[in-house]
Amino acid sequence: MTLTSSNRADVAAAPAIPAPPRRGIRTSRLIGFKVLGAALVLLGAATAAFFAQASIPGDRATVILNVRAGQAIERTPEELAPIVAEYGLDNPLLVQYADYVSGLARGDLGISYQQHRPVIDIVADQLGATIVLTVAALVLAWVIMVAWVTVTAGRGPRVRAFGAFTDTLAAGLPHYWLGIILLLVFALGLGWFPVIGGTGAIGLVLPALTLAIPLAGFMGQATRTEFERALDQPFVLSARTRGMGDTGIRLGHVLRHAVLPAVTLSGWAIGATISGAVVVEAVFARPGIGSVLVSAVNSQDMPVVLGLVMLIAAFYVIANLLVDIAYVLIDPRLRRTA
Repeated sequence: MTLTSSNRADVAAAPAIPAPPRRGIRTSRLIGFKVLGAALVLLGAATAAFFAQASIPGDRATVILNVRAGQAIERTPEELAPIVAEYGLDNPLLVQYADYVSGLARGDLGISYQQHRPVIDIVADQLGATIVLTVAALVLAWVIMVAWVTVTAGRGPRVRAFGAFTDTLAAGLPHYWLGIILLLVFALGLGWFPVIGGTGAIGLVLPALTLAIPLAGFMGQATRTEFERALDQPFVLSARTRGMGDTGIRLGHVLRHAVLPAVTLSGWAIGATISGAVVVEAVFARPGIGSVLVSAVNSQDMPVVLGLVMLIAAFYVIANLLVDIAYVLIDPRLRRTA
């Protein structure tokens, strides 16, 4: 086909169709949006924490001085003046808010009223024990969930119903109630585990179980449906015709397709386990940020309380951000929408 001069002019005048952005650019843009969203969530949490502290009735300088002295009495302006100057309490509220947020951005969680130490140092002293408990609970939850779903999913109607009911029941168990029951039965009753403050591997079992059982039930609810759906896929029939046993099919083929919902929940699970560890550590009298939080609440040490709240919020947000980024890198369908 030969183009005439008028056709060539039309083609030249036609607006150029912009080329779609390259895959790397789309991926970077989507990850950037995820990071920005996470930063905004943390900013919202910091804003709520600051104004919650600012709205507490009473003079903040008096509270700080009374916490340090360990007694609640009226204070003179001369006594309060150094505290006001140290914490900038005479500045406008928005200036105090800006100082608080900028401090958080630098990793400064404030100064403890009671111990007069940086909150980040107080938390760091106990954070390791909480992380060990969290990791142990996550691993144990995955083991329980995989074993239970693999054994009960796709069986007869009664077994399937019992498995689903157990998932729902486990997911709804409160940590403090379950911890007390396990403590009464296995520590006080049978004497298999220490009652208070066990810091070794044996002392870790009951606290980790307390966190793992509800989490396993929650993840099992999400995994069971996908597991039973995967059992009806053609690749299962193909594996059976090749002579593969039922256990091999479930563990080798079906499970890797079924656990994707549980992987999606991993970000939430990390944050939920850390926040649940605060309660569990108090029940079992274990070292960790739970004991720090209880002590701070009892002494009205607000910087420590708010510092732990922000730390837990940061774990939630960062864990979910990492899961979102992993999905963007793994699933090309998400990049096409960027």
